Amino acid sequence: MESTAWTQLYSVMNAQQERRPFARATLRRIAAFARPHRRRIGQFVVLSVLTALLAVATPVLAGRVVDAIVSGGDEATVIRLAVLIALIALAEAALGLLGRWLSATLGEGLILDLRTAVFDHVQRMPVAFFTRTRTGALVSRLNNDVIGAQRAFSNTLSGVVSNLVTLLLTLAVMLTLSWQITLLALVLLPVFVVPARRTGSRMARLQREAANLNASMGTRMTERFSAPGATLIKLFGRPEDESAEFAARARRVRDIGVRTAMAQSAFITALTLVSALALALVYGLGGWFALRGSLEPGAVVSLALLLTRLYAPLTSLAGARVEVMSALVSFERVFEVLDLKPLIEEKPDARTVPEGPSAVEFEDVRFAYPSADKVSLASLEEVAALDTRGGAEVLHGVSFRAEPGQTVALVGSSGAGKSTIAQLLPRLYDTDEGTVRIGGVDVRDLSAESMRETLGMVTQDGHLFHDSVRANLLLARPSATEDDLWDVLRRSRLEDLVRSLPDGLDTVVGERGYRLSGGERQRMTIARLLLARQRVVILDEATAHLDNTSEAAVQEALTEALEGRTAVVIAHRLSTVRTADVILVVEAGRIVERGTHEELLTAEGRYAELYRTQFTKDREVTKGREVTKDREVTKDREVTKGREVTKDREVTKDREVSNVREVSEDREVSEDREVSEDREVSEDRDGVAEIVVAGEAIP
Repeated sequence: MESTAWTQLYSVMNAQQERRPFARATLRRIAAFARPHRRRIGQFVVLSVLTALLAVATPVLAGRVVDAIVSGGDEATVIRLAVLIALIALAEAALGLLGRWLSATLGEGLILDLRTAVFDHVQRMPVAFFTRTRTGALVSRLNNDVIGAQRAFSNTLSGVVSNLVTLLLTLAVMLTLSWQITLLALVLLPVFVVPARRTGSRMARLQREAANLNASMGTRMTERFSAPGATLIKLFGRPEDESAEFAARARRVRDIGVRTAMAQSAFITALTLVSALALALVYGLGGWFALRGSLEPGAVVSLALLLTRLYAPLTSLAGARVEVMSALVSFERVFEVLDLKPLIEEKPDARTVPEGPSAVEFEDVRFAYPSADKVSLASLEEVAALDTRGGAEVLHGVSFRAEPGQTVALVGSSGAGKSTIAQLLPRLYDTDEGTVRIGGVDVRDLSAESMRETLGMVTQDGHLFHDSVRANLLLARPSATEDDLWDVLRRSRLEDLVRSLPDGLDTVVGERGYRLSGGERQRMTIARLLLARQRVVILDEATAHLDNTSEAAVQEALTEALEGRTAVVIAHRLSTVRTADVILVVEAGRIVERGTHEELLTAEGRYAELYRTQFTKDREVTKGREVTKDREVTKDREVTKGREVTKDREVTKDREVSNVREVSEDREVSEDREVSEDREVSEDRDGVAEIVVAGEAIP
């Protein structure tokens, strides 16, 4: 009886008090997920019925044993009944194990199907979905809600079937034994059920509060224990205040735990007392009937044993509706994610990018970021309602073309639309108007696989997974050999570093690659790009947060990565894009200037203004001329401290070199003459060489 009380308490505590009606479509979708498992569901139902029959048979046989003893029956009868009871116990144990196996395989199979469906669907969602949703809420759909849905099959289904069969059989047997005692037992049922529901509701509130506090502490720990969070706390946080706030929540969880334990103890004690009183009633009233000869002694024992089998299914069925509603809520939350339609869909007849070098083209592209109601869910953003307002247009008629093997640089103010242009190229978003083409084909007509094989991207954060160097590189090309990995590491200037790591290629780089420096992370992403061997490359602020030394190393690796590839480069540091074939100046979603570095400086437009802004200190840039503290550069002349270089002449402090003559402090060399401090070599008109050393001619 005590176990019955615990079962009822658990079911009420963990049930969600959901009262709203559910659409038939939800039930049909649940049936669709259950259809592949229908054979095991049928076996599970049959097994539950058999288990219920055996559960009722044991009390009846126990009563017959008592009757045989009281009536002076032979020993063989008692032994046969005892052996039969033992066999039933063995059968119950075997069926229990088999039922548990079927329940586990059924429930876990459903979890596998649901999780796979949600994971695959979420992977198809656009980037806008991930920029709005909370990661924790999304992960919860894959864990908590899927498990809640699984309980509908593994626990609720078996409970309803077996408890219903057990209840009907038990009532039928008890009514045949003594209808008076059975009715009295049913009268006492509310004394058993009502405290369970009330106490369970109170404990459910405590459990929800504890769960919220635990979730809050978990979020706090996740944020504070990550590498950037821990750094922020050490630099700007107040460790004492952080500790005090965490301890206050932990103490609240402790207090709730104590109150929950006391409520559980009081509840179990009360229900155990009620069940003991019910048994006393059965033994007392049944014994009275037995002494009067209206009831067999064995029937009294059977009624007492059956009473426990009556309360258990009754209390379980009382909470079955709440459990079913809870499972339906979990199903609906899972279906809510599955019903969110991806904005970007691949066409059934999608094409591949044509072979050979690929050009990139934007033709009159207009774009506005999608509104929240098109890409997200309110429950995943922790808001009451999603913003349905459409986004303002951020790109206005953008057009340009990058020829195969050409490097096109995008520069401009922050928020001008450069990164948006870069995100449209790999189709992270779709344009509202206009066309984006790779290799002459609209990206909306290309397959996702072909896009991945053709186009690679390096972003400014250089994201790496918490995995080994090898695994992070193989993400680009799983079939790559060990030699391939070392080759790209060498070309990205990382070979020496990786060889010095404790486990070489198998060294784990840490969460987001934080065990590496910023420059090393960037070069790792460049190595991944080299391994993928993609024909089109996007560099989005690849050196934005690096120091000069790291930037120089990354630039060397980028030079290797861009060789022979079509590239779109976004940069705020204009020094990194001076060698680009074409520079596009983007402002307010429009291309306002285009040309080479020299052409744009000469034009004295927005690019020249940005250039002067970045290099104002100790530097002067005018039309066709650049002057710094110790350097002057014009179109055909460069002068630095102690050095002057023109088109056909170089002069330093103690040396002059031209096309036909070189003069230093103690040496002069021309086309047909060399003079040093103690040596002269010349060639006469007849081509005969003459050497003079220390004033004396040597033939």
